[in-house]
Amino acid sequence: MKTSPDDTATQALPAASPRVRMQKMSLVISRGPDAGRRVLIEKDRLVAGKDPACELFLADATVSRKHFTIERQYDGFVIRDCKSTNGTVVDDIRINEAFLAPGSRIVAGNVELLFQPIYQTHDGELPGSESFGSLRAASNAMKPILGLLRKAASSGTTVLIRGETGVGKSALARALHDEGKRSSGPFVVFDCAAVPPTLIESELFGAAKGAYTGAVKSRPGACEQAQGGTLFLDEIGDLPQELQPKLLRVLEEREVRRLGATKPISLDIQLVSATKFDLATMARQGTFRRDLYYRIAVIDVEIPPLRERREDIPLLSDLFCRDAQRGDVWERLAPALRDELLSYSWPGNLRELRNVLERLRCIGIDGMLPEQAEIAEGDAHLAFDFNFDRPFKVAKEELIDAFEREYLARLLNRSKGRIAPAAREAGLNRKYFYDLLRKHGLHGR
Repeated sequence: MKTSPDDTATQALPAASPRVRMQKMSLVISRGPDAGRRVLIEKDRLVAGKDPACELFLADATVSRKHFTIERQYDGFVIRDCKSTNGTVVDDIRINEAFLAPGSRIVAGNVELLFQPIYQTHDGELPGSESFGSLRAASNAMKPILGLLRKAASSGTTVLIRGETGVGKSALARALHDEGKRSSGPFVVFDCAAVPPTLIESELFGAAKGAYTGAVKSRPGACEQAQGGTLFLDEIGDLPQELQPKLLRVLEEREVRRLGATKPISLDIQLVSATKFDLATMARQGTFRRDLYYRIAVIDVEIPPLRERREDIPLLSDLFCRDAQRGDVWERLAPALRDELLSYSWPGNLRELRNVLERLRCIGIDGMLPEQAEIAEGDAHLAFDFNFDRPFKVAKEELIDAFEREYLARLLNRSKGRIAPAAREAGLNRKYFYDLLRKHGLHGR
């Protein structure tokens, strides 16, 4: 049976929306004896040749006894020719050593092989962990994910984190950095959805002097700034398609070329990406590059929404209030309020939970139901509790964020959740008002 590269690539794409997908690489013989056979690369080193002792036995006279090796590195695979008689060719280029990309075509004598990823799902099969860095979990939905991410941090592998807005993707990315081998290096966040499309190339890859009008000096991009550390690409599903090939080249060649520059710069970074989309489905539909998905999703994890892990709410409530130097609060809340928090659907996930707790704390109401808090809040005194030992810019931003959250929450209460009258009362453009609500995990009708 002969397997076409397109058929194999389609088979390699995972089904939509399992919690954990782990990428493994395989070799598919597309021409020669045993055509159609697939061999999974299980070990860190695989030897291929016509010697029966090789891990990959190729029964063809044009293949050397030990023809080539494939070695796993922390962020990819390297193929090396073993001084074979007929040489090793990768994607039509004869090589001594080269990095392999998903879909690479390898020719050894008259035998042709395809280097292809496959995905294994591990829902409920992974050893769990109740903690990972500063993160904690009590639910069976989160414990296996924390256990897997702990292993990913120690290996430095590439991770894709999926999940709804507010589930804590950024916190998980930060924990991967803090618990990994590059924790002493920088942690650089690049939000693909927040940068204008016209600027995203220079902001991500850097720009040389004179690359465009106003470029009076060379400037490193986010890739270079993350040198020796971790680059976190938030909302990677929003990366323009015309820039996806350039990012793929950066990841495969481990070097970046600034916009307008002639010489590349070598990179040593770990990549963590996040998105609210299912990129496997997008790759299947052609709206996201398939080869880039393979490269960023060595481990592909979906973080469940808060409504699917309500057991974490008491623990998270204590953690959020401890961050605010208020101590553990869950057991001090009125039973009716605890029931309300546990039964609510939390469309804004962890971000909304944090905002609700901060709001109760700021207006000085402890242990009341939300409707009771609404009645009392008009006479409550705002007591924003901040650490004024922080740098000026950080303290100022925290104070502004707290004011915005409280202002919007009170405004929505007065308008009974109706967006249009709330925006009019605030004197704000409705689109900007929606943006502020999303920013703070608040929702209107």
